[in-house]
Amino acid sequence: MTTASKQKIIEQILRDPEAPTIINHLSEIIEKEKKARVEFYNSISTEELKTEFINGEVIIQSPVKKVHHDICFNLYKILDAYVTINDLGYIGCEKLMIRLTRNDYEPDLSFFRQEIAKDFKEDQNLFPAPDLVVEICSKKTEHRDRGIKFDDYAKHGIQEYWIINPTLNIVEQYLLNTTEYQLLKKSESGKLSSPTIEGLILDIESIFDRKLAQKEMLRMLK
Repeated sequence: MTTASKQKIIEQILRDPEAPTIINHLSEIIEKEKKARVEFYNSISTEELKTEFINGEVIIQSPVKKVHHDICFNLYKILDAYVTINDLGYIGCEKLMIRLTRNDYEPDLSFFRQEIAKDFKEDQNLFPAPDLVVEICSKKTEHRDRGIKFDDYAKHGIQEYWIINPTLNIVEQYLLNTTEYQLLKKSESGKLSSPTIEGLILDIESIFDRKLAQKEMLRMLK
């Protein structure tokens, strides 16, 4: 949402004779949500399933399918090898929780540049907005991956967002243009280069094939 759109909503509320009641009601909802978020932090643990806090609601994900796990593992091996050997930062995987203004997410993969990652603590369990996020969507999660997360990641300055379709073996690469994402690439093959992870170029097919992922990882380590 642009600044102009926000201003328009505010003006609409202020024109309403019930504006004070509306504002008080919103304040009550936000305060209730803040308390629920604190309870969420106190209740989660590393042993639980993937859990997120979105617009006041606790979202617990079902266990992932093998195809989801394999894609995540393949891509993690490739990215972690490249980022580590070149001392570019840190790759987070699945249960690492990022804390944004209102919501808390556990992306499938995330990249933090070295300037941010160098300050991470061993016992840290909440992390700032990363520079790149990867989500492997399913029928149950696609509406969030392309909806609230798509908007929220952009609003928090996450420079690059990949959405992976595990059924069609397609990667969509979005880059942030001021406040909105623009599609840079959508493909099931060829090369994928990342302006966010400096110098990274990988074969898209290696994301979906274990043997190709292994070769790509070894190539990264040379």
